[in-house]
Amino acid sequence: MAFLQRSFRFRGLYNALKVNGACMSSVPAPVTQPNIQYDQIFINNEFVDAVSGKRFPTINPSTGEKICDVAEGDKADVDKAVKAARAAFKLGSPWRRMDASERGNILNKLCDLIERDRCYLAVNGDYFTYTRHEPVGVCGQIIPWNFPLLMQAWKLGPAIAMGNTIVMKTAEQTPLTALYIAQLLKEAGLPPGVLNIIPGYGPTAGAAIAEHMDVDKVAFTGSTEIGQLIPVMAAKSNLKRVTLELGGKSPNIVLADADIDQAIENSHFGLFFNQGQCCTAGSRIFVEEKIYDEFVEKSTERAKKRTVGNPFDSSNDQGPQVDEEQMGKILALIESGKKQGAKLTVGGSRSGDKGYFIQPTVFADVKDDMDIAKIEIFGPVMQILKFKNMEELIERSHNTIYGLAAAVNTRDLDKAIFLANSLRAGTVW
Repeated sequence: MAFLQRSFRFRGLYNALKVNGACMSSVPAPVTQPNIQYDQIFINNEFVDAVSGKRFPTINPSTGEKICDVAEGDKADVDKAVKAARAAFKLGSPWRRMDASERGNILNKLCDLIERDRCYLAVNGDYFTYTRHEPVGVCGQIIPWNFPLLMQAWKLGPAIAMGNTIVMKTAEQTPLTALYIAQLLKEAGLPPGVLNIIPGYGPTAGAAIAEHMDVDKVAFTGSTEIGQLIPVMAAKSNLKRVTLELGGKSPNIVLADADIDQAIENSHFGLFFNQGQCCTAGSRIFVEEKIYDEFVEKSTERAKKRTVGNPFDSSNDQGPQVDEEQMGKILALIESGKKQGAKLTVGGSRSGDKGYFIQPTVFADVKDDMDIAKIEIFGPVMQILKFKNMEELIERSHNTIYGLAAAVNTRDLDKAIFLANSLRAGTVW
């Protein structure tokens, strides 16, 4: 309502200043020689000089003459500003605790002040402005192998619904599902050229999409390492829009007051689902020290019951990893966990000698600086870490380059909401 009132207020102000397309003579003239009041850097609600003390001239392009000298910021000033902004964003700060309506009041007050100083800030004009939503154009889409149908659906559906056209590269490990869906869309009546599917490899087909001058947007889901390259490729061509959905090393938190059996099932599913090949997997399991030993023991026993084999046999819980390369990466990280001092409680090896199966694996006594606690394993390897209190937990949860997801197991709703608000993650269960 406040927004609508503000919109009508601006419209009324604009109309009041217009008569037959001309400004009324009673409207104050714009300030053509303003008195410059502020020429310093603005940090933490204060005007301050640059750390270096440097200043640079601001020139009036109509005369070529200097208006004034302005403080010249550099890295030291940026550091100060970022520090102030980070402190203002900290959980528990007045800004984070402020109701949305109060933030709206501040913006409405800004509108009042802009109206008050409109002659100082701008000159009125005869303009008509509106926003029209249009398709982006040709969308390059690069999808991963871990959920072939779902990953295709997430990208394909919205793009087609909005009238875009698509060039999609499937993962080399899983091209067949996407090609089948392409035939179904043709059968459904999709016109030629709207959807194009290219099975292939990242350095060739994927890079060609990201760099192509006639691709208007690229959307990539996959590893963080490759995701760091996509914007660079896009920038070198036509500065196309980029959307990235990358890796994770998500904290799964188990408080002492949780239903431990339910928490174990949650954690087991959250880690071993899809053979651990899930970017939102709860792969750093933080367990409060009061129940740590019990949790490790029961999680180990639960993992021992997990059956591994042909995924088309419904009696099996776990199938193979996607390919030999992925299996090798997982086994190498398991070996690093052993060497760096984590306690292997079950598994830790390849399962069988045919296919790419890995035993369900559990590590206890995991420390934050171990490779298995920092690197996204993308396999059936559970890491269980111990924590003492909430403050320590929150800090350690953020000790990662990722911020994809998180989970909290507790009976206390207040604790659940507090942690959900404290954790820097896109999704919190």
